[in-house]
Amino acid sequence: MKEDMSSRGEKHAIFPAGLPHVACVLLWYPLFTQPFIFREVEGLKKLLPLSVFSLYGFNLRHCSTEMRAAASETHTFGLRSFFAVFGECCRCLLLHPVAILRLTRRVLWQRWRSWEMLGENLWAFGVGLCLGRLFKEGGIDMIYAPWPRGTATAAWVASQISGIPFATAARGDNLEPADPDLGNKLAAASVIRANNAADKKRIETFDRGQARGKVELVYNSLTLPLPRNLLQKDAQEKIMPAKAGQSRALGRPVRILALGRFDVTKGFDILMYACGLLRDRGLDFRLTLAGGGGAVMGLGCMDAKIRKLRKNLHLEDRVYLPGLVTHNELPRLLKEHDIFAAPCVVHSSGRRDGIPNTVIEALAYGLPVVSTTVNALPEVVRHNETGLAVPPGDAAALADAIWRLAEDADLANRLARNGQALALEMFDPAQNNRRLAHMFVTHALGGKKPCAA
Repeated sequence: MKEDMSSRGEKHAIFPAGLPHVACVLLWYPLFTQPFIFREVEGLKKLLPLSVFSLYGFNLRHCSTEMRAAASETHTFGLRSFFAVFGECCRCLLLHPVAILRLTRRVLWQRWRSWEMLGENLWAFGVGLCLGRLFKEGGIDMIYAPWPRGTATAAWVASQISGIPFATAARGDNLEPADPDLGNKLAAASVIRANNAADKKRIETFDRGQARGKVELVYNSLTLPLPRNLLQKDAQEKIMPAKAGQSRALGRPVRILALGRFDVTKGFDILMYACGLLRDRGLDFRLTLAGGGGAVMGLGCMDAKIRKLRKNLHLEDRVYLPGLVTHNELPRLLKEHDIFAAPCVVHSSGRRDGIPNTVIEALAYGLPVVSTTVNALPEVVRHNETGLAVPPGDAAALADAIWRLAEDADLANRLARNGQALALEMFDPAQNNRRLAHMFVTHALGGKKPCAA
C-alpha cells in the first residue's frame, strides 16, 4: 500500500519547514457541481503541501478546462481498487480483529436512511482502512473531508488507523436531515469548518453539542475570474435614457438569470409562478434558468416539474432552459443578464442551502440580486443594501422585488455596487485560503493514538 504522494504528477512548491502535509478526501475530484471546492483545493496547494484522494473514479462531465487539467494529480479509488480495498480490510481484520470490529460497529452500526447511503459508507470504510496506512507511510499530518458524509467516514476511519487528526465541514442540508452518524463524526473531528455564520451556530448546537468550541468560520471563495470595470461598463449599457422627471428603468426585455441544480431547495418552481405574475403585470422580460440534474443526480423530479410549469403557465417564449452549463460558460451568462434570482426554500425534510455559490458569483459580477431569507442568505443579500430579500415560497413577493429592480435602475445599480464590494471582500480567495491553511496548521499536531496499526 505504500505509494509515493507525487506518483500522480503532483507538483508541490517548496514550502517552509514545519508546514503540515494535508490529505483532502472527496468522493470525486474535480466535480463540475463543486467549483468552490476546486478553487479552494487549488488555492491551498499554493500555501501548503496538499494531496487529493477521491473515493470514486473520475467524473469529468461538464468540467472546465482548468478542472480537467488538475485531474491528473488526484489519487483515485473506485472499481479498479476493489481487490486492493478488500485485501486491506482482510489484513486489518486478521491482524487486529477486536479493534477493527469495534471500529466497524462504531462507524457503520447506524440506522441508514437508504441502501445507497449504506453502500457509500461501506465503501468509504474500506477505503479509509487503506488510507490510514497510506497516510501514515506517506507523511500526512492532517486529513480533511470537506463533506461530512462518505468522505468524512473515510477520513474518520483513516484517522483512527493512523492517529492523524482529521477535520471536516458541514453545510446547509448536511445538518437537517442529518446522517445518523453526524454527531459521532463531529465529536471525533479535531476541528469543523463552517462556511457561513448561520451554519456555524447550527453546527455548534447540533445533537448534544459535540462540536461546541471546535467550529471555525471560513467563507467560500469566488470561483470565477473577474473582468475589470465590469460594473461600471454594464451599468451604462443596461440603463435606458431617462426623460426629465422620470425614474430610469432597465432596458427591455429585462434579462433575468437563475442558476443551479434542479433541487427541491432551489425554489425554481416558485420562480416560474413569479414569472407568470410578471407576465400578467405586463413586464417585458426573459428568464434564463440554467441547470438540471433532477432524478439523474438524485435530486427528485424538479426538472420535469419546471418544464410542466413553463408549459402550463404559457411561458415558453419567456423562459429559456439551456440545461446544465459548464463553469467556462458562467462568465458569459452573468455578463449577459440584468438581474439574478435565488428563490431558495426550506424543503419539508428540513433541507436548505447555505449561501449558494451562484449568488456569490452574481454579486461579484455586479448583478443586483433578489433572494429569499433562507438560512445564511441574509449574510450576503442584505435587504435594500446589497440586494432585495423576500420570504421563501412567496411568488408574489419575488415578482414584486424583480419588478422593483426592473423599474428602478438607480436602485438596481446601487445594490449591485454594494453587493459587488461585499462579495469581493467576504469571498476573497487569497484571504479565505490563508484562513483555511491556518486552521490546518493550528490543528495538525492534535492527533490521537491509533486504535490499530
